[in-house]
Order: sequence, then structure tokens, then C-alpha cells
Amino acid sequence: MGRPLPLLVILAWLAAAAMLLPAGHALAMGDEGLARDFFHSALVVAALTALAALALSGRPPPPNPARRQLVSFGLAYLMLPPVLALPFLLAVPEADIGSAWFEMVSCLTTTGATLFEGAGRLPPSVHLWRALVGWLGGLYVLVGAAALLAPFDLAGAEVISGRAPGRGVPQIARFADPGDRLVRLTLIVFPVYAGYTLLLWIILLIGGEGGLRALCMAMSTLASSGIMPGESLALSGAGLVTEGAVFLFLLLGLTRRSFPGAVMVDRSHLLHRDPELRLALFVLLLVSCLLFLHHWIGAMRAGETDDPARALGAFWGGLFTTLSFLTTAGFESGHWRAAQVWSGLPAPGLILVGLAMIGGGIATTTGGLKLLRMHALLRQGQRELERIAHPHSVGGGGEAERRLRNEGAHAAWMFFMLYALSLGAVLAVLALFEVPFADGLVLSVAALSTTGPLAQVAAEVPLSYAALGDGARAVLAVAMVLGRLEVLAILALIAPSVWRR
Repeated sequence: MGRPLPLLVILAWLAAAAMLLPAGHALAMGDEGLARDFFHSALVVAALTALAALALSGRPPPPNPARRQLVSFGLAYLMLPPVLALPFLLAVPEADIGSAWFEMVSCLTTTGATLFEGAGRLPPSVHLWRALVGWLGGLYVLVGAAALLAPFDLAGAEVISGRAPGRGVPQIARFADPGDRLVRLTLIVFPVYAGYTLLLWIILLIGGEGGLRALCMAMSTLASSGIMPGESLALSGAGLVTEGAVFLFLLLGLTRRSFPGAVMVDRSHLLHRDPELRLALFVLLLVSCLLFLHHWIGAMRAGETDDPARALGAFWGGLFTTLSFLTTAGFESGHWRAAQVWSGLPAPGLILVGLAMIGGGIATTTGGLKLLRMHALLRQGQRELERIAHPHSVGGGGEAERRLRNEGAHAAWMFFMLYALSLGAVLAVLALFEVPFADGLVLSVAALSTTGPLAQVAAEVPLSYAALGDGARAVLAVAMVLGRLEVLAILALIAPSVWRR
């Protein structure tokens, strides 16, 4: 049996195959020139990938396949965006190499930031390509986190296992081929991931959305990328059926238990005892109630509290938008803006910034610090307060709970500090490119939490990525990759202890 192909070669071939979908869509829409752009790009990428595979076929197998796959997982975010940008560059005349690369980095990392805002600026097939790249990026994160990162105690698994991130490689990584594990988990996760997307697409079609818009919205919801063709969810006047369906599927981003095979550790808790889900529901209800109270006070001052329909709409707008930014999708409910008109008060964008920083569940498509890490820090803080009142008390909860409060909280705090340092570094570099502090803070959080739409919603005045210079956009693109891979995974790639194995 021949040596398996490198991961990057397989991903490049998959990228070439994915280009055929927008090519077929453009041909069906009667745009033969656009169809040729995607089809020729697929041929070029496939041919170059075949040459690369042929050149690598005679090389001896690496001494540490687990390490090789981990490095390849990170290098994909460096090597794939130029490949994915080829059809975008050909299909969009006003795009240059830098803007096409930025778009694909944003889509592949499921950030959803775009330089081409506004309806009608991009052809429908290009919108489909952006949403498809984001969808595949979400699948890549789901499979990679379980198959490649979790065995190295990364991607949040270090909080549960209590082992040092990136150091202890368990038996599964030493004696089981990581390529076989990657294929096996892909075959497990992909049908469920695609099935969720298909189901949401059908529901959105029933709710009255157009075929392409419904498909892009379904893919962006499952990937938590927030990529939308044309107008945003708020401006399009989407109905309650559309927003309700998106809301239900956004709940999948709150826990890693939404997808089979994605849970590598800690299967003991039942769903209703899942700490991620319980913390998320608490944050969701607390923030939604605070937002409703904020608008209710404004409506009382304006004498507009006699309309229960507008009050319920304000609560739903806060609830939907809170979940959307907590899962780093970045959709904005139509009732979110209606609530501001009802109360006469602006929405507190800083709350959305905080929600995006918290993020969703570990080993999901969401970004941010992740709920499980926040839970570990909260449990450790609660335990320290108990020790102040009762210094000789013994913390209960069993071995798993003690490990979460001790080693898990230590790993979570280490990640929190690295995240804060990364945020400060990105903000400082953006300041060198003359980006104002307030704008830079929103843009930095949007990039590191992979919540691109945050720039249009959280700032006092909507921010435009297109108004930034090339240097600032390059910094944000690097921050997107940093936020998607997470700092601990990048440190694990360069740690001497990993390379000495």
C-alpha cells in the first residue's frame, strides 16, 4: 500500500473540486464567462497539485506523523488562501491580489469580514464561493480539532485533561496513524454537518428565502462565519421563521456535543449537565434581559411602552443577536434595530464585543476564548472565595471537577493571558497604521474572535474594512489566523519539546 498523500495536497485537490460548484451555478445562471473563470481555476489548481503530489511521492515517511499533521494543519491557513483566491481574482475585476487574499483568509477562518460590502457588488456565484469556503473552513476546524489538536491537548482539551498543552501526546497519536484518524473522523462528522446544513436550507426555503440566499445563510450559520449575499439579515427584513430557524441551529455552536466524533474527551456529563451549555444559557438570558431593560427604560421615557408587540420584538432582537455574537456568527436581527427605534437609545456595542470575546464551545466552529475555559476560571474563582471564608474546606465534585478547577483553570488562565497579549499586540500594530484606538479595539476583537460583522455593529459608526490600508488589513488577516488556530496551538508548533519527539 502506497504512502498516503500529504494533508496540504489533499486540501488543494478538495479546493479544486469545490470550485466546480460555483462554476456550475454560474453556468446555470447564464454567466458563461464567470463559469469559465471558476472552471479554469479548478483545472490550474488540480494540475499544479498533481505535479506537487508527483514530486512528493518518492519522499520517505516522516519520523513523527502526528507532528507532521499538526504542522500541516497550521500551514493550511498560509497555503490555501492564495489557491482559493485565484477564482475570486479572475471573477471580480476590481479585486487585486491583496484584497482577494484577504477575502479568502476571512472566509477560510470563518471570520466573514469583507472588503466588498453592499448588495450587487459581487456576482451571485462569487457570494456562493465565499460562503462555500467558509463552510469548508468550519468543517476543517471541526475535524482538525478532534483528530489533530485534541490528541496534543489543544483546542480546549487541555482544560478537561489537565495536561500541559502541546506536550503529552497520548497513545492514539503515537500508535494510530493521524491520517487514518483524520479520514475516519471526516467520514463521521461530514454527513452530520452536511445534513444540518441541508435541513436548515430547506427550512429557510419554506420560510420564503431565495435559493442562493438560503443556501449561503445555512452554510454560514453552521460554520458561524456570518457570510451573507447582498443585504444583511437585519436589512433584508427576514421574517420570524428565518430568524427562528437560524437561532435554533446557532445553538449547535454552544457545545462540542452537537457533532458525533468531535468529542475526544469528557463524555461523562449528560447534555443538561454540560458546563458549556449551562454557562451559555446563563449568559444568553442575562444579557438579553439587560438589553431589554435598557430599551424598556428608554421606551418608558418616550411613552412608548403601551405596545406589547414592539416590546416582545425588542426582547427577541436582543436574544437572537446575543446568541449570534456569542457563537461568533455575527448575524443581526431585524428587531435589534427596531428596538433602538422603539426606545430611542443606541445599542451598547461593547456588550457585543464582550460576547464575541467569550465565544462558543470548544471544538466547534466558533472563535473566542471559549465557554469551557470561562467555566473553569469561574469555578476556580468560586473555590477561592470559599477558601477565604473556610480556609480548611475541601472542594468536592470528584476528580474531574478538581482537575477542572486546578490544572484546567491554570491552562485556561494561561490561554486568557496569551489572548490578552495578542489583542494588545494587534491593537498596538494597528495604531502604527493610524487606526484610532476605539476602532482598532473593535477590529482587533473581530479578527481574533473570528467575528467579522462585529465591525459593522459594535462600533459607534459602522467600520469598513475597505477603508483600511493594505498594512492594517494584513495585520487583521494574520490576527484571523491567530484567532482561528489559537495561540496555544501556534506555540505548540514551535515548541522544542514537540520537535524533539
